[in-house]
Amino acid sequence: MATFSAFADEIAPDLKTQMDVCESLDVRCIDVRGIDDVNVSKFTVEQAREYARQMDARGFTVPCIGSPIGKIRIDEPFGPHLALLKHCFEIADAFGTKRIRIFSFYGPEGGSILDCRQQVMDQMAAMAAAAAAAGMMLMLENEKGIYGAKPDGVKDIFATITGDHLQGIFDPANFVEEGIAPYDDAWQQGLAELTHYFHIKDKVPGASTCVPAGEGVGQVAEVLADARARGFDGVLTLEPHMSAAGQFAGFTGPDLFAKAVEGLRKVCDQVGMPY
Repeated sequence: MATFSAFADEIAPDLKTQMDVCESLDVRCIDVRGIDDVNVSKFTVEQAREYARQMDARGFTVPCIGSPIGKIRIDEPFGPHLALLKHCFEIADAFGTKRIRIFSFYGPEGGSILDCRQQVMDQMAAMAAAAAAAGMMLMLENEKGIYGAKPDGVKDIFATITGDHLQGIFDPANFVEEGIAPYDDAWQQGLAELTHYFHIKDKVPGASTCVPAGEGVGQVAEVLADARARGFDGVLTLEPHMSAAGQFAGFTGPDLFAKAVEGLRKVCDQVGMPY
């Protein structure tokens, strides 16, 4: 069974509006990425606890926090970034989750990340070790331009970084950005077995923003149909990016967010995915 969640900062900056709109759409989970125009990684623990208190009072839960960890160049200082990850563990704990969304680094200035494999793996290993020590789970998202942008990079990371503290997030639209057919060239080529979580947005090649699930070439229906057949029981987080799509966040607004929820429900109904 699928549980719908939301990057609700795509609705509005303030938490009350985020919860009001999600509640009206019967979405009761929020992957906290930003509140009041502050990224979750910049919250103090006290702020996180207060936001968590407000969410709990209205019956909301947080399956995962949407950190930007790993969205730096590989030649930027890693020590402070690892310290920020450890801070994110505290923030995640305040929200009652063990999951932290991460990425796998951009290339150096003027260079390719594919030429930096060993450093990527060293830094990923250090992050996984920190997660293991803290009892946390790193959720690795495929993202345009990073080491794990394409299926081979994702599979290489999981083959190298073994253990129980790294899981995969599958984002169809991000594969479309890389010119990859998400179902044919990613899901069926080994990523189905590495996926524990989904970010749901769909894309038409060349467009600056995204579309509701099922309206682009992200093969969302094919992916979710096979996930259902495999017994998927987890989270589908809406990240619509329907008004604006940026490197660290996107925006959709309340009305378009409702269309995004409607689109995902239609796809789930079409493929028999209970939610």
